[in-house]
Amino acid sequence: MPELPEVEVTRRGFVDRIAGARIEAVRMGKPLRWALGIDPQTLVGREVRTVRRRGKYLLVELDTGLLLLHLGMSGSLRFDAVLPPPGAHDHFDLVTSRGILRLNDPRRFGAVVHVEGEDSPLALKLLGGLGMEPLEDSFDFEAFHAGLRKRRAPIKLVLLAGDVVVGVGNIYASEVLFLAGIRPTVAASRISRPRALRLHAAVRQVLARAVEQGGTTLRDFSNIDGHSGHFQIEATVYGRAGEPCRVCATPVRQMRQGQRSTYFCPNCQKY
Repeated sequence: MPELPEVEVTRRGFVDRIAGARIEAVRMGKPLRWALGIDPQTLVGREVRTVRRRGKYLLVELDTGLLLLHLGMSGSLRFDAVLPPPGAHDHFDLVTSRGILRLNDPRRFGAVVHVEGEDSPLALKLLGGLGMEPLEDSFDFEAFHAGLRKRRAPIKLVLLAGDVVVGVGNIYASEVLFLAGIRPTVAASRISRPRALRLHAAVRQVLARAVEQGGTTLRDFSNIDGHSGHFQIEATVYGRAGEPCRVCATPVRQMRQGQRSTYFCPNCQKY
């Protein structure tokens, strides 16, 4: 599933190329998770201003209105001057004066939704509960620590919830907790200030590194040009159950939390 690093890699891959483009046509394929919410033809003639990101949503700013794009479980975007005819899993084409933006999504859990602005009811419903952005200056430690102290759930599940900090998906949560030396099962409210400082720094470090590496590709993800990410190659614990820890050589363990796989080193992450 594309997480924050993959979505950010996607955004960076086409934001400069599509900025200033005029929409010339819109093609809709099979229905996605949510309806577009507007007659596609009313988008023709509008101008793309820029593309931002909020959590795992891409926000395509138009001169009038906003398109919210979500890649779902297996979606990916392509942008090029010319693309092949749409295939069975190509469900949205935004044809512009600078190229075609295409959403491919085999499982159709992705979405393209039109809203008038970020303060519209639907936008608030989708974006309003998201936590702090970990790669921005607004990722304040005091607010982060305060958010943890209110939660009794295991820290791994709190990171996945996304209401304290967004974008720490399953792969990255295991990597972040290993780097911070924190056991995935410890209650978030029990994490001391010094350990929370390490965790705060680890979130920044791991996600920034993942973006540098083009994201993680386990099965489906590819960037805007069709290339795979490489972060999975240097993963310290994720997907390495039974293999020696890269730090202490203790076998990495795997367990289930919230129906998701968690990987950790029992020696490096004692508390």
